[in-house]
Amino acid sequence: MSLHDQHILMLVLLLLGLFAGLASGFPVAFVLGGVALLVAGLGLLAGNFDPSFLEAFPNRVFGVMTNETLVAVPLFVFMGVMLEKSRIAESLLEAVASLFGPVRGGLVVAVLLVGALLAASTGIVGATVVAMGLISLPTMLRHGYCPRLASGAICASGTLGQIIPPSIVLVLLGDQLGNAYQQAQLKQGIFAPETISVGDLFAGALVPGLMLVGLYLAYALWVAWREPARAPAIRTGATRGKWALAKAIVPALALILLVLGSILGGFATATEAAAVGAVGATVFAALHRQLGWARLREVSEQTVKVTAMVFAILLGAALFSLVFRGYGGDELVHEALTALPGGKWGAVVAVMLLMFLLGFVLDFIEIVFVVVPIVGPVLLALGVDPVWLGVMMAINLQTSFLTPPFGFALFYLRGVAPPALATGDIYRGVVPFIGLQLLMLALVAAFPALATALPDWLYG
Repeated sequence: MSLHDQHILMLVLLLLGLFAGLASGFPVAFVLGGVALLVAGLGLLAGNFDPSFLEAFPNRVFGVMTNETLVAVPLFVFMGVMLEKSRIAESLLEAVASLFGPVRGGLVVAVLLVGALLAASTGIVGATVVAMGLISLPTMLRHGYCPRLASGAICASGTLGQIIPPSIVLVLLGDQLGNAYQQAQLKQGIFAPETISVGDLFAGALVPGLMLVGLYLAYALWVAWREPARAPAIRTGATRGKWALAKAIVPALALILLVLGSILGGFATATEAAAVGAVGATVFAALHRQLGWARLREVSEQTVKVTAMVFAILLGAALFSLVFRGYGGDELVHEALTALPGGKWGAVVAVMLLMFLLGFVLDFIEIVFVVVPIVGPVLLALGVDPVWLGVMMAINLQTSFLTPPFGFALFYLRGVAPPALATGDIYRGVVPFIGLQLLMLALVAAFPALATALPDWLYG
């Protein structure tokens, strides 16, 4: 057997081991690192693996430790968890529901608008879905709303945190695509490579994110107009005064302005803006009298757990990618993508399809850390715009939270939904919203300026 054939065999073992480990339910980070070490060990025994690839792992770890961009992850997580625990979401929903409740389909509109606001101020899917499920779902069902429409709207509103900045997905994508973009340029002989920042992706995702909110709202209003019984108008009690409405809405808007405005305006990096957001969320919690030592400890512990999970997966994925490259996997991927019909468009379609299918079984974090470092340099070397590619990937990854049977948003809602709500209603309810996400993906593919025009205008 030739060395090339041995490498292909080892790559097959690597991928089979990965999927077997994931199917077993073992922690993803340990699956990535453990399978990589086992297959690398087999290669060392067989004499077909270069140990220098493993020797590069400490440098990868040090690179993660010194990466200032990734500091934004725990800060954004802290901000999101603090807002969740301070009941700002509840106040927002009550305020918006009082405005739109008397309108046909008004509660769905309220859920989608509040979901967009929470997405723009937290970027955490689970927090939004759980909050919406606990607060709005019983009310919607009690007033005769269609269970499928109600559950679909709640799940879809939660996933907006994937695409509307500030988003943890965009932070992670910005870091991985930035590295891939530099690799692609170095391979092309450009030794002063350009970079892309998280701010570029934030600006690129803003317009598609808002357009997606518009599509959701249009669908909800169309259903309410076509089938009034599925989304009836309700009486929400006494209308709130202007001060009560302002008190509920202004904190979220102020936080969005502080975080997103400072990034887009060029006044702060994503990391600096995340620090401002974390402090701002803490101040708002204190103003709502929801801040104490117990609450601060709870938020800090949750932040540490989420952050540790993210970085453990990152390190496991780094080891996996080194072993993958050691067996020539990156060259095989490059040959496969460049050989596809249609040039760069054929390669982009293939990668988007792969990521969509992986979203059925993998979390977005694993996809970003495993897939993007492998396919990113190839696509960018073919001339694909990095900001456009990042936005396309973010919208695609958004669907992973909704696609049955393993969509995480579905599990979040199932965990807090009343027992009377059938799981089948949740699954069927998200189907139209998945279709709208795919429509948005097609629009960005057909009109790249939707993602690139704002970054070009802001940063040149």
